[in-house]
Amino acid sequence: MSSTNSLSVDELGSAAQRDRRKRILDATIALATQGGFDAVQMRAVAEQADVALGTLYRYFPSKIHLLVSALAREFERANASIGERPVPGDTSSERVIYVLRKTTRGLQGDPHLTEALTRAFMFADASVAAEIHTVGILLTRMLTHAMHPGQTDLTDDDIAIARVIGDVWLSALVGWVTGRTSAAETAAHMEKAVHLLLRD
Repeated sequence: MSSTNSLSVDELGSAAQRDRRKRILDATIALATQGGFDAVQMRAVAEQADVALGTLYRYFPSKIHLLVSALAREFERANASIGERPVPGDTSSERVIYVLRKTTRGLQGDPHLTEALTRAFMFADASVAAEIHTVGILLTRMLTHAMHPGQTDLTDDDIAIARVIGDVWLSALVGWVTGRTSAAETAAHMEKAVHLLLRD
């Protein structure tokens, strides 16, 4: 596996390059939605995105880079959606649970895509550290927004709690994807963790 990182949106200088990256991620998500992790093959992605295979590898050095970057884009969209209106709930626990339930339902409604993105996250090694870091930042941002809407002066404890909740949620999602837990068990595990950590 390559030790280089994917090209981020910020590193792409032209509108054409950004469009090419978007087409690649669109093709990745379309293939994953149809057939899960195994359906995402680099040649198939290149063909569907209408880019040369060598170009695809310059943007994303491996299938894992590609899928974890697609996961980051899904979290970017979730963040944008959640930021459009106030998060329901009188306490931080209620708001965080609302956000996680909404995100989980969306993922469970597209099981092939969720299987592909979650497996890629599970398989990612140190070469995908930058992409994993991006996913972590986006998930933490989504959770801290729910915990403290509109607040910018977050404490280290706020961020640490959000990261632990994110880790528990991703672990619960892995259990669901691999068939070890049901959707109901996944939700119960996640909500118990939130109540234990936030205690409000």
